[in-house]
Amino acid sequence: MREATFFMGSRALAIVGVMAWLASGQEEVRKGIVAGGEEAKPMVEVAKGGRSVEDLARMMKRSLVKITQTGRTGVDGLGTGFVVSGDGLIATNLHVIGEARPLTVELEDGTELEVEAVHATDAKLDLALLKVREKGLKALKMGDSELMEQGERLVAMGNPEGLEFSVVEGVVSAIREVEIEGVPMLQVALPIERGNSGGPVLNGRGEVVGVLTLKSLRTDNLGFAMPVNALKGLIEKPNPVPMERWLTIGVLDKRQWEVKMGSRWSQRAGVVRAETAGDGFGGRSLCLAKTEALEDEFEAMVSVRLDEESGAAGLAFCSDGGERHYGFYPSAGKLRLTRFDGADVYSWTILKDEPVAAYRAGDWNTLRVRVEEDVIRCWVNGVLAMEAEDTGLRGGRVGLCKFRDTVAEFRGFKTGRDLAPPAASVALTEKVQTTLGAYLEKGMDADEALERLIEDEASAARRLVVERRRELERQAAALKEVEKEMHRRAVTREMMRELAKEDEATDLLRCALLLARHDNPELEVAVYVQAVQRLAAEVRALPEVAAGGESAIRRMNQFLFVENGFHGSRNDYQSLSNSYVNEVIEDREGLPITLSVVYLELARMAGVKGVFGVPLPGKFMVGFHPSPDEEMKLVDVFERGRLTSIEEAEGELNDFRPFDPEVLRPATKREIVLRMIKNLLASALDEEGRVQGAMPYLNLVLALNPESPPERFARARLRQTAGDKPGATEDVRWLIENAGDLPEGVLGQLERWLESMEE
Repeated sequence: MREATFFMGSRALAIVGVMAWLASGQEEVRKGIVAGGEEAKPMVEVAKGGRSVEDLARMMKRSLVKITQTGRTGVDGLGTGFVVSGDGLIATNLHVIGEARPLTVELEDGTELEVEAVHATDAKLDLALLKVREKGLKALKMGDSELMEQGERLVAMGNPEGLEFSVVEGVVSAIREVEIEGVPMLQVALPIERGNSGGPVLNGRGEVVGVLTLKSLRTDNLGFAMPVNALKGLIEKPNPVPMERWLTIGVLDKRQWEVKMGSRWSQRAGVVRAETAGDGFGGRSLCLAKTEALEDEFEAMVSVRLDEESGAAGLAFCSDGGERHYGFYPSAGKLRLTRFDGADVYSWTILKDEPVAAYRAGDWNTLRVRVEEDVIRCWVNGVLAMEAEDTGLRGGRVGLCKFRDTVAEFRGFKTGRDLAPPAASVALTEKVQTTLGAYLEKGMDADEALERLIEDEASAARRLVVERRRELERQAAALKEVEKEMHRRAVTREMMRELAKEDEATDLLRCALLLARHDNPELEVAVYVQAVQRLAAEVRALPEVAAGGESAIRRMNQFLFVENGFHGSRNDYQSLSNSYVNEVIEDREGLPITLSVVYLELARMAGVKGVFGVPLPGKFMVGFHPSPDEEMKLVDVFERGRLTSIEEAEGELNDFRPFDPEVLRPATKREIVLRMIKNLLASALDEEGRVQGAMPYLNLVLALNPESPPERFARARLRQTAGDKPGATEDVRWLIENAGDLPEGVLGQLERWLESMEE
């Protein structure tokens, strides 16, 4: 048996089960020559009627492109493509371009080509065509893959491991075709490395006969290519998707923001990011919120972080949607308030430009402005930084601004009548100070300290803890853990309160977002609730949805998975981003259960009745009844809303047999949330050294479901591993006291475990 590997972004997907006959011819593959005994000729020699390797390399290089795929954590894949049509068609592998990923396409001379559409894709063949705006490109000639002969010389080019435009040569090691997962592939004797995927395979006449796709794990010189005749079918029958529809990850939500004066603005995990200079004078660019016009008296707030302090970025307000607005922002380490009355510096008035001690260079800084009838007040990190009696502009729009080549990040943008954080009471301040002093200096038990701190006014207490942490740098590590655990416990209590309601009254979306907030304290739940509400308003207005039944489901599927690009994650399946519903909403990419949560809540808000979660083993789905008399159907949200029957789903999930009909009942919201937590727990336990990373999820599961022996046992083990003997003892005692019908041998093991810890 032999194994082959798809090069899929940063990971390789092992494909096993290639037939045993591949073992034949390995020696000639390793030698890299055409079979022929001692007199075998090196492949560099020109075949009859063919071209030299040098000629073929020059010809390929002008038609080859390097393709870089950007994912959730930066560069997610590197591959090759080649021009198949002078009017801008480029062929490659589908796994090279990923799914809904931003792409960079670069010619050999460094020219970047703008991708305007994914012209055609075929997942089974692992082929894709990109359409770029550039015209007059040099296309490679298509050959006929059915005419190849065994031993025929081949030349290929790609970007192995980032080494751009490298040429390799080899032979057709078999005229036979091998099927891998039902797809016919050509066996070629060529060195294939990561980055070669999507590159052309040429015969000696300079014709494309294949597209590099797979590599054997047993030898560096054995690989596979997709026959070029399969690519011709995509060229003849494309299924184009414009890039603005293809891209979902990191795309600025046009329902919320409007960009003025260029620059590259993106949105990711609740953070808006601005890169590159804008089109305005001084590289100015605006990103204005699509909110209702503000009154003459209002406040605006945002947290901003600059990549370097020589830059400038912050709040824009009282904007006319064009060149006129105010700006309050850090610039060269100072805080600046400017009135912009036109397109150039001669129409700009710097009202204030001062250093402010409260500003933290290189860190997140919260800016807040208050606009009144005759004065503008500006704060940074809660400290009043400046006031200006200027009445030049009032009303208008509010948003973000940046200048020059600054790379800036923004989060927590909001507007309102009064955004000042509520002041902590004197009594609460004294309580926090006393409790922290007892914990840090007098050895108060951590649990006791935490309970005292969060029993009332938890958010205000957290702010005071953060301030104290900054003051006491030598104790910062301990305070940070206190802050984190306070936050987690506060979130846990919110989830418990929500899940304590009747199932019908429980807000599933809020619970799912609280789970994400459990790991990300900066997440603003309301922002993402509003995002789903905006989608629901659009769905509710669709006539097919108003009609109800299966037509409503099909139209909702079209809206969610085609028009808005939601899809199951394949390249980044293990990414924690797939388990955080806020990131699923932003990136339109997720796991079956997180996509199901979005689907269920969208249906609820849009008034689509009779939709529920179905907890199938290994793959969560959405269920509905087309009519009261018809059998339940399933919506496979991971496969873009594909409708399937119970029998089909049972067949697909045969690895989990016997199929228990119990899994077809509607899942309660508590069950859905617990399943999401256990997904995160499994991810944490899969990674070495993540004992502390897994503990918060075990605590959360047991807070919501304290009668769960498996999680209780797992926590006891982790507590013991982490050196927390009292905690481990507590959990083992609980297991013994609640052993119930456990076999006698298991109970005895638990008792011996407890004795060993009490010694």
